Amino acid sequence: MGFLHSFVMSQSERRALLTSALLGVLGFANAAPSLDERKKKIKEMEKQLSKEALDRRARSEAVLKTEGVPINRYLPVIETESEARVRTTEEVARRALCVLVVAVKGEGLEQPVVNRIVNEYGLRQLLTPKERAFIQAASPSQHDKVQFVWRYEAAWVLLWALGYVQSLGKPVGICDVPTAVRTMRDRTAKSFVSEARLRPTAEILDQADRIYRYHWAVVDARVNGRPAPAGLNADVVPERHHALNWLIGYMGQEWDEVTTDT
Repeated sequence: MGFLHSFVMSQSERRALLTSALLGVLGFANAAPSLDERKKKIKEMEKQLSKEALDRRARSEAVLKTEGVPINRYLPVIETESEARVRTTEEVARRALCVLVVAVKGEGLEQPVVNRIVNEYGLRQLLTPKERAFIQAASPSQHDKVQFVWRYEAAWVLLWALGYVQSLGKPVGICDVPTAVRTMRDRTAKSFVSEARLRPTAEILDQADRIYRYHWAVVDARVNGRPAPAGLNADVVPERHHALNWLIGYMGQEWDEVTTDT
């Protein structure tokens, strides 16, 4: 398991690579279901407001108010525990391993070592079409490397959901990449799954609701030509939103298709 031991960029090197990324979802999402279909479903959810959903929105808004993050009082609620289709522990664990391996390749890990990791962890059939194309590319573009290295932030959310990360915290800075890599490096694929403890659905939904509102604040600032408010990181937020939407089965979308509507 030592092949990842020394492969972690310095923070300055990572920042230099990441600063070339575009704001927003970074182009990973496909429009399936369509925007109109998603809008229709959201409106239907608003017609069936539950105390659970309203209470969750109120808790999120209370946190954002304390942090000085702008709040959109008209932003809809999200799924309830009975509506959400939260992934299984094994699904989340396998997805986390795949996301980590594409991120380390994006960061510059040599192709022979990448191939070794994919084979040792049995990930080849678990990669999404976009991930597989990137993993197999001998010389991926700088654009693709930047997009996939940002996936560390999505992986961090998945590690949190699995109990490997204690707290997500406010999305203001880049995640602890060395810890994320060690979490994978120090375990076999089997032990990574068996040692994981998926957090309660309510806890995952709380984070999904909050990131939804953080993301609205970031997008609203960008649209109006302002920097992200209250120290929010405009690149970290959409990656967290992507992972959390996948975790709760938002609109039935799979990883490559996940949208982060605001």
